[in-house]
Amino acid sequence: MSAVMPDAPAPAPANSSVPVPVPSHFQTFLAFDFGLKRTGVASGNRLLQSATPQATIKAEGDARFAQVEARIKEWQPDALVIGVPYHPDGAPHENTRRAQKFARQLRGRFNLQVFEVDERYSTTEALSSGARDADAASACIILEQFLRSLP
Repeated sequence: MSAVMPDAPAPAPANSSVPVPVPSHFQTFLAFDFGLKRTGVASGNRLLQSATPQATIKAEGDARFAQVEARIKEWQPDALVIGVPYHPDGAPHENTRRAQKFARQLRGRFNLQVFEVDERYSTTEALSSGARDADAASACIILEQFLRSLP
């Protein structure tokens, strides 16, 4: 897992084991598992190191950002967490770039810090656990992985 600070020049390598420090006053987070048609959402906090699935966003473009804005207003997170997919060998692919673009758009639109998390296999894990909403379950896995990495 690697968390990337928003002003870093490029994401840390997918296999980086040294997470970027997250300010200790950041306690609440909203996580997204970005997809072209659906975006999984989870909320969580540092104290409990747990995440709760939220309703998946089933929208694209500006409609997606309107729903993201509503979630941010509802949950008032200190920061956002985005799952960024990679090939099994750590190489980026088209969805890697799409998720990173989504992260940049969130930073720009909502002026919140966004931490990127290597989310290889999160959807597979969510499906194998029998999740009814694999996107929201994947967002939970991403957020819990991030929260466990915090001191």
